[in-house]
Amino acid sequence: MKLTELRKGDKALIVKLGGDNRLRTRLLELGMQKGAEIEVVKYAPLKDPLELILRGYHLSLRIKDADNIEVEIDEK
Repeated sequence: MKLTELRKGDKALIVKLGGDNRLRTRLLELGMQKGAEIEVVKYAPLKDPLELILRGYHLSLRIKDADNIEVEIDEK
């Protein structure tokens, strides 16, 4: 499933980063690597951007970028 399909409070593991090389490089620099746990904190009022917690840090990510990240629900 895509990161944008998660709801507020959902936790998931990153499975795959899509998009062009520039976007993948940017996401990797933010610490988004395969197997990393990510939590959806909230969506902005107009659904863009998306606030996330990754490795203990709060990040904001545009929906069009988040749509390139494949995740699986974390069953922990």
